[in-house]
Amino acid sequence: MKRKIMALVMTAIVATGMLAGCGGNSDSASTSGSSSASAASGSSDNSASAASGNSTAEELSGTITAAGSSALKPLADDAAEYFNELHPDVSITIDAGGSGQGLQQVADGTVDIGNSDVSAEEKLDASASEGLVDHQVCVITMAPIVNPDVYDAGVTDLTKDQLISIFTGETTNWSEVGGPDEDIILITRPESSGTRATFEKYALDGNSEASNASMETDDSGVLLQNVKDTKGAIGYVALSYLVDETEVATLAIDGVEPTLENTYNGTYPVWTYEHMYTNGEPNEVVQAFLDYIMSDEYGSRMEELGYGVSSKMTVTEH
Repeated sequence: MKRKIMALVMTAIVATGMLAGCGGNSDSASTSGSSSASAASGSSDNSASAASGNSTAEELSGTITAAGSSALKPLADDAAEYFNELHPDVSITIDAGGSGQGLQQVADGTVDIGNSDVSAEEKLDASASEGLVDHQVCVITMAPIVNPDVYDAGVTDLTKDQLISIFTGETTNWSEVGGPDEDIILITRPESSGTRATFEKYALDGNSEASNASMETDDSGVLLQNVKDTKGAIGYVALSYLVDETEVATLAIDGVEPTLENTYNGTYPVWTYEHMYTNGEPNEVVQAFLDYIMSDEYGSRMEELGYGVSSKMTVTEH
């Protein structure tokens, strides 16, 4: 079975060139000192050296804490490692937990940055979101994924109506959509999930997904593993979790593959902007980290990780 998604992601990178950048598994990642950025993605040490050589080596020190979106966590982890090569005296700790949790924590003042797939106004009441500052850092694409047995049996593309019927629990056997005579196993996310909110809004046309409490998680790494391990399973993750992934299959929606290229050209609908919120204006150290993520020098790195550069979008609203 051919896993088409990452080949097409890399095609998009080459085709669109190295334009300027935009700028979160429930695992916790703490980064400080001389961490090696190459471990995050297998990129060469030369990339990190180039980034270091192009930046002003200001003497920054302090701590940064962030929490929230699991979809944004891989990028935040990677950026933290690169940033530490420039500023080794800054300690950065990044947790996931879901967009809703991250937004609540930054509003409460328990973290410096709340990472989110959705705007704060969608998850918090007006009093809690007032005073939060939105730093829109990149574009993220969500893809439906299935266990390979489903894909190998012929389910490679679903219409949006079929996708809605599956995720709302109306369609319960793969044979109903041209697949094997096998139960459909939903790997679902909690209501606090920003990834779920994005998928429901743009893939399910606002319909709520059915709950499967025994398989519910907002840890994208766990969700990915559950789909790998469960025959007949379907779920969804950000493209950032599918870089070099060969043990699950992605599905097209209405014939359109979930790729960066198709996100940029407006043909694939399930995408959103990623946000890093601060409670008021950030301090010097947090601002420097945010500036780095949204810098030209880090922009090309984003696409290698499966994230989209905002300036490349031909459609900015949907």
